[in-house]
Amino acid sequence: MSKHIFKDRAAHVPDFCRPTVDVIAQFSGKWSIFVLGSLNTGPRRFTELEESVTGISQRMLTLTLRTLERNGLVSRQVTPSIPPRVDYELTDRGRSALAPLTALHLWAQEHNDGIEESRRAFDDRDV
Repeated sequence: MSKHIFKDRAAHVPDFCRPTVDVIAQFSGKWSIFVLGSLNTGPRRFTELEESVTGISQRMLTLTLRTLERNGLVSRQVTPSIPPRVDYELTDRGRSALAPLTALHLWAQEHNDGIEESRRAFDDRDV
C-alpha cells in the first residue's frame, strides 16, 4: 500500500501510533495469521499451504502471500523447473511476529468465556 493511501486511511491517527495501526491492520484478518502459523514448521509450497489453511481460496492465499512478502514477513523462492517450484518461508521478521501473535492467541483463549459473557450481558441490557 502506498504511503499516500495509508495516510488517508489513518489520517486521524497520531503519527506515533501509525506504525502500530498499520501492523495491527496486517493481522486483523484471519488468513495472515493462519499462513504465518502454517509456515512456522518450515518452508512450504503453495499447494501445501492451500491444504494446511482450511477454507482459504487460491486467490485469497495468493493475495495473503503477496502482502506478507511485501511486508517482509515471508520470502518466496522460485526454483526453475517444469512446472516451476515455488516455496514460501518465514523471514526473520515473520518468525519474530509469532511470539506476540501467540501471546495474543493465548490471551484470547483465556478470556474468551468472559468476553462472551460480557457481550451477552451488554446485549440483554435495556438501553
